[in-house]
Amino acid sequence: MPSDKPVFLVIGAGAGIGGNTAARFALGGYHAVLARRSDEEGLQRLVGKIEDAGGSASGILLDASADGSIEELVERIERDIGPIDCALYNLGAQIGTRKLHDTPHRTFELGWRLGCYGVFRLAHAMFPAMVKRGKGTLLVTSATSAVRGNAGQHSHAAAMGGRRMLCQTLHAEFGPQGIHVAHIVVDGAVDAPDTLGKMMGDKFEAFKASKGDEGVIDPAEIAETYWHLAQQPKNCWTHEVDVRPWTDVAWWNDNPSPTIDFRR
Repeated sequence: MPSDKPVFLVIGAGAGIGGNTAARFALGGYHAVLARRSDEEGLQRLVGKIEDAGGSASGILLDASADGSIEELVERIERDIGPIDCALYNLGAQIGTRKLHDTPHRTFELGWRLGCYGVFRLAHAMFPAMVKRGKGTLLVTSATSAVRGNAGQHSHAAAMGGRRMLCQTLHAEFGPQGIHVAHIVVDGAVDAPDTLGKMMGDKFEAFKASKGDEGVIDPAEIAETYWHLAQQPKNCWTHEVDVRPWTDVAWWNDNPSPTIDFRR
C-alpha cells in the first residue's frame, strides 16, 4: 500500500536496535518497513506495537544472504510503498568465536556476505534513486570488531572491518551528492533478546545483572542516536560515532597503562 510518508527501511529488524529504531522513526513521521530473516510472529508483534503507538509500519521476511533479495526488496518498496528516505543496515555477522581451523570456508564467507556484501548490495540498489532525489541517509550498525580484531573472530572482524571501510568509501563518493552515510560502532552489550539474548540463553539475565545499573545499552536509547544522525543538516554530518555504557572501557583503551600519580 502506498504511503504519503517518507520511508525508513530496517534490514535486521529484531527486538533490539532494529525494532526500537523503527519505532523511533515511525514516531518521527516515517513509514517504517521492518525486514528480518525469520519469526513472522515476532515481526508482526513489532509492527503492531508501532501501529498501536500511532505510527505507520509494515513487515517483510527477508533472507539478506540470498542473491537478489535486497535488490528486489528495494525495488518493491520504491514501487509499492514510497521513496526510501533513510535505511538502517542492522544485520550482524557474528558466527561465534572459532579458531582458524574450526572456521570452514563457507562459514567465513557467510560472515562476509552478511557483514560487508549486504551493505554494498543495499547501497548499490538504493543510492541511484537517492542521488536523483538529491538526498538520503544510510545508517550502518557496526561493532568493536570493525576496529579491533581478536582471536577467534576471523570472520567477524574481517566482515566488520570491511563494513567500516566500505562505509567510508561510500560516504566519500556519495556525500557530495547529498547521501549521508553514518557508521555506528556499538562498543558494548545491547539489551537485545533476539541477538545477545539468544546467544547467551539462560545466562542473559545474570549477565545483565552483573553489568550493574545502566551497564547494558538500552536499544530504545541508542535509537535516539540513530534518529539524531538522520536529522543532521548537511553542514555538520557525522560519519562515525561509537556508543558504549558508561561503565565500559573504550575499545582503544582496553589495556590501560598503570595510573600515574601526578601529585608527586
